[in-house]
Amino acid sequence: MKVVAFNGSPKVNGNTNLAIEMVASELKKEGIEVEVIHVGNKLIQGCMACNACMKNKDEKCIIKGDSVNEWIQKMKEADGIILGTPVHYAAIGGTMKSFLDRSFYVMGSTSMLRHKVGAAVVAVRRSGGIPAFEQLNNYLNYSEMVMPTGNYWNVIHGTTPGEVKEDTEGKQIMEVLGKNMAWVLKLVENGKGIVEPPKLERKKWTNFIR
Repeated sequence: MKVVAFNGSPKVNGNTNLAIEMVASELKKEGIEVEVIHVGNKLIQGCMACNACMKNKDEKCIIKGDSVNEWIQKMKEADGIILGTPVHYAAIGGTMKSFLDRSFYVMGSTSMLRHKVGAAVVAVRRSGGIPAFEQLNNYLNYSEMVMPTGNYWNVIHGTTPGEVKEDTEGKQIMEVLGKNMAWVLKLVENGKGIVEPPKLERKKWTNFIR
């Protein structure tokens, strides 16, 4: 089994990456491969709301010049996904949001993430961790993903790179999340062909302004 993790921080080896690695360490102990992709230092244009991906259903965003379509295929092939972000003004980083808006809209058009295992982690100096965590969870929840938990909200604290290692509780949260994620991945894998999943339902759209 394989998990692909996305680091939304501008810093390659900052606290967000360390949080991801804490989760990844527990997954690797269970024989699960983990690939970390650095998103936060890339130039990624935001979604144009053109709806082309919904019309084409070709698993691609029509915007060219970045790696979003490559990353979409990595998520398609993976059994699990980790989304990691620092906190910018009590929210996820702008580059990460551009990536998530485009990729999850594409994948939502084909339901390719449905019943995959997905988790979110946040690294923060002081405040805003919970709003950013909830923002990441919105993508996972909308995609009908299976979401393992830690033993608290998946937020770890630190300022300079490496400080998160001193957050004893935060470190445990990441480790528990990794263990639970490995367990859920195995449940999903071992349930294939044994437990019938619910059928995909066509989404009903309701507009309140008519």
